[in-house]
Amino acid sequence: MLISEISAFLNTFVSYFSNMKKHFFTLGAFLFCITGYAQYDISLNVPQYDTGKVFLTYHLGKSLNIADSGFINKGKVQFKGANTLPGGIYAIVFPGKRLSSDFLIDKSKKISLTADDTLKIYKMKIIGEPANDLFEQYQTFISEKGPLVQRARQAYTSAKSAEDSSKYEAEFKKANQEIIDFRNNLIDKNPQSLMAALLLAMKEPPYPDKAPVTHQDSVDNYQYYKSHYWDGISFLDDRILRTPFFIPKLERYYRDVMPQASDSLIKDIDYKLLLARNAPELYKYMLNWLTDEYINPTYMGQDAVFVHLFNKYHSKGLTPWLNEKQMKTISDRAYMQMANLIGEQAAPLEMLDSTGKLSPLYNVKADYTIVIFWDPNCGHCKKELPRIDSIYQAEWKSKNLKIYAVLTENEHTKEWVNYIKEHHLGDWIHVYQTEAMAKEDEKLNRASYRQLYDVTQTPTIFLLDKNKRIIGKKLAFEQINDLLKIKWDKDNKE
Repeated sequence: MLISEISAFLNTFVSYFSNMKKHFFTLGAFLFCITGYAQYDISLNVPQYDTGKVFLTYHLGKSLNIADSGFINKGKVQFKGANTLPGGIYAIVFPGKRLSSDFLIDKSKKISLTADDTLKIYKMKIIGEPANDLFEQYQTFISEKGPLVQRARQAYTSAKSAEDSSKYEAEFKKANQEIIDFRNNLIDKNPQSLMAALLLAMKEPPYPDKAPVTHQDSVDNYQYYKSHYWDGISFLDDRILRTPFFIPKLERYYRDVMPQASDSLIKDIDYKLLLARNAPELYKYMLNWLTDEYINPTYMGQDAVFVHLFNKYHSKGLTPWLNEKQMKTISDRAYMQMANLIGEQAAPLEMLDSTGKLSPLYNVKADYTIVIFWDPNCGHCKKELPRIDSIYQAEWKSKNLKIYAVLTENEHTKEWVNYIKEHHLGDWIHVYQTEAMAKEDEKLNRASYRQLYDVTQTPTIFLLDKNKRIIGKKLAFEQINDLLKIKWDKDNKE
């Protein structure tokens, strides 16, 4: 490994487990259910404080989340509860919320903490939780070796000659190897310990040293990295959730490492959730996070992931921790997306034109059809529609593309007709639904066009192929144009 790679690899180890425990932070407001029946009893001795409020918190990603709190009385605080505190990294946050001290909770229910009365509170004495013995060993080792690593790195960065660079790189690698050896030895001797789980969660996945020469080399390197990304992390272990390491790793995996195609994501998600079913807190967090991630996806087509999560998990009663309001939000959003997924047949639209004549969507004969939901009083629509018509007249019309434009507010028919005339949009197919038609749909319990096409704002644009399958949705007209160029190029080659 190059020194820059080693440096990046070590940043997590050195910066987090160093003895520099004075820092600013924000208490997270994430609500997380702690389940179980055993009690916890944590006594805290803080002789350097007479009064003040103290928080018992736990790490969850980048934030500290409150598990309990108490007021100091003559240098003592007692935290008690009827529930289990799941294993992980916890922190005592001292009065003023500027100083904190980490410790581990694994299986113990009764723990005694004493803060160093010299205010070096990162050196708390901990009785009752053996997991902290390894934690303290590692902190002590890192506090000694960490500065050596940092000094060697700085010296390497500022080196003036190749000789100096070589010298400091060797020092850096030596100190780095000592840290790696210590870590690996700790894991090997204590494989089931919480500290081993933490170190494995912190570890960066291996990346092939082979320099890519061909495209296939790059693909092979990527596949190797992806297949080893979760090495050492067990999805059966709830304890990794209460760390600063797992959640950023989860986020990076689904946002940057995984292919963004919905089929690939769905297959991987189902497998990960299956692994986590025996770790209830991890399973709960992952399913909540994945639902939030894909309910409003970054990439077109990923709404299929959210719909899949709803169909396979939420609608089957596998998320009992969600309240009625949360379930309604998820259900409503899923039903809005189900009928308009990429690749699905577009829902039929039976609309009237401005003369009152029925003009169904499926009567439109074209190689491609753009469906636009708009309103003449919408400021964004007023800006976009003339631009769409400009490119329609210049390029799209000659290639057998037609535009099916739906008025979304039927009380605006007068402004609708005037706008069409004023902007010379007569080449488009303009339609609307009367109030009576909408009431008939409601009476017969038929889904509205707003639900079928997920129309929550205007303009909303869909691109359909000649068979009226959805190939693009909710895109700006420039993106639609780019997609059409790709499709036309493909059509010409076939």
